[in-house]
This record gives sequence, structure tokens and C-alpha cells, in this order.
Amino acid sequence: MELRTLRYFMAVAEERHFGRAAARLHMSQPPLSRAIKALEAGVGAALFDRSPAGVRLTPVGEVLAGEARALLDHAERVRERVADAAGSAALTVGVLGGGTDPAAHRLAAAFRDRHPRVEVRVRETELPDPTCGLLTGAVDIALTRGPFDESGLAVRELRTDPVGALLRADDPLAGRGSLRLADLADRRWFRFPDGTDPVWQRYWNGGAPRRGPVVTAVEECRQAVLWNGTVGMTLVGHEPGAGLVVVPLADMPPSRAVAAWNKGDTNPLIRSFVDLAASTYGG
Repeated sequence: MELRTLRYFMAVAEERHFGRAAARLHMSQPPLSRAIKALEAGVGAALFDRSPAGVRLTPVGEVLAGEARALLDHAERVRERVADAAGSAALTVGVLGGGTDPAAHRLAAAFRDRHPRVEVRVRETELPDPTCGLLTGAVDIALTRGPFDESGLAVRELRTDPVGALLRADDPLAGRGSLRLADLADRRWFRFPDGTDPVWQRYWNGGAPRRGPVVTAVEECRQAVLWNGTVGMTLVGHEPGAGLVVVPLADMPPSRAVAAWNKGDTNPLIRSFVDLAASTYGG
């Protein structure tokens, strides 16, 4: 059993409610429910009696709760002793420019709860660098989006999000319920500078070479659309801004929110960060 799963179990046991436990853990309810079901499958018995009002521990759950509490208390004492011996620690996180994902706020809260002595330094990078400085050693881990060249990197997918065409509100195509890439074939698109990772460039250009203005930041993308009628792509769930609309693209693969770090990096804070990211972005 992983300590993370036992923390999930104890949160549900103490809150007696999956929704309240999920809020306490800074995660959404579906991945918490899946984790508890997997734990029950591994134990071979139900740990909770479930009802519309909440949950209560079964006799097997009562036994596990006593053991889990002791294990988690011991793990916390070990963590504190190691942290004291190591002195202050820091982690540098790269974030792709313009990122406003609410899941990142939940991740920050969860990481602070688990590692209150760790100083987190955030480095925001421009759109042409999807690895957020990993390749140059500027950051320890990146919260970014794929696809990009993953050579030398470890990548954990956190979530997928549908994408759409970013258009002016008065564009003839703006009123459509959805579009296909062929509908935009003769239009100018925004592009990233020469030297940008071609895998990354190709995805945000819909898989084909394009002509149009070069941009490096999210706001430059929006302004290119507003001033020039340029076509761009963005997440369907993002607020496009005044005078702009997002129309879903039916034949575009979704954008992958990922955590990425350098292969072979044994910093335990990275493993903890990735585990927490998977929980807070999931479901």
C-alpha cells in the first residue's frame, strides 16, 4: 500500500464523506473514489459502508484505520527529521506563459501542506519553449502542455482538454457550433519563431505549414486575432477575452496537460510534486 493511498483512505474515514475528503485533499472526487475502490480491491474487502448521507467504516476499515494512522504518523516524523537534517530545500517549477489552470492553485495548496519548509520558485516561460527551461537546467520540473520533443525527459500526463479555433467575434465562422481544420485551410494563423520545437509548432498549427504573424506570448496571440483576423488555437475552456470567441475543432486531438522533468533526476521533491499534480489535475 502506498502512503498516498492511505492518506486518501484516512481523509475519507475522518470526514465520513467523499466530497469533503476530496476538498481537504485539494483534489476532485472521481480520482479519490477510484483510489479507494482500488484499495478495497487490493484488500479484498469493503472498507466503507456507503449511503446518500455519507460513509462509515466497516469492521475491516476500522482495523485498517488504526494501522494506517500509526504508519502515517511515523512517516510524518521521518519526513520532519530528514527535512531538519537537510536544512532548507527549494524546487523551481516552470510554468508555460499564460497558464491560469485552477488545478495549479489546488496543486500549490496541496504541495504547501505536504512540504511547508520547501521554497517553491516559479519561472514563467514564453510559448516557444514548451519544456519551460528544463533542457537548459533553469527549472526542476515543468507544468506545461504536449506534444513536444520528449528526448531526455520523463513526462506524466495529467489531463486532456479539447481545443478550438480562436477567432474574432465578427468572423464569418464565429457562429458555428464547431469547425474542422479544412474550414480554416486558406486562413492566416499565428506562428512561433524559427527554431521552436517542430512537434510543438505543428500541433498548434493544426498539423500543416501556415503563414501569419510570429508571436511568443498568449496576449500576442489574442492581439494578432483582434487586429488582423488571424486564426489561432486555444483551449475550449479558456476565456478568450473581449471581442473574441473560441469555436471547437472537431478533428483536432486534445491538448495534454503534463508534468515533465529530466530523466534520471532523483530529487524526491519531484516525485512528490508529480504525485500531487496527478491527484489535483485528475478527474
